[in-house]
Amino acid sequence: MGEPAALVQANARLKVLAVPGALVLGADTVVELDGEVLGKPPDAASAREFLGRLAGREHRVLGGVAIARDGEVVASGTATTEVRFSQLEPAVLDWYVRTGEWSGRAGGYAIQGRGAALVRSIAGDYSNVVGLPVALLLELVPDLLAMDA
Repeated sequence: MGEPAALVQANARLKVLAVPGALVLGADTVVELDGEVLGKPPDAASAREFLGRLAGREHRVLGGVAIARDGEVVASGTATTEVRFSQLEPAVLDWYVRTGEWSGRAGGYAIQGRGAALVRSIAGDYSNVVGLPVALLLELVPDLLAMDA
């Protein structure tokens, strides 16, 4: 699968170039534990396995962003946030998997939802863990806030 930072950059670039437009944003998020990318779990058993591996440990969430203007990538970058999970009892793992919130989520959790109950601490950009590193986006496109809605 490759190095996690290179992977999110490549995916963000592929996404941004797949959509025509004057200004296009592409983004990708992965969870990395011990050098291994934990993608989106395909089923509940995989989600439980991912969460069990993350329990009581620190992992990295990497967010890749690419900006294209008129079909050409003009800026890109990667944000990294360190996330530490609490120790998780089997009953907590079972509860979270039953919520179904893990579906379609890198690493099998959503910090902005019930997954917040799994997290002990973070160091870095919270919005990166949610799925779009806003601080990085504003670095890449500083005039974004001045654009008319």
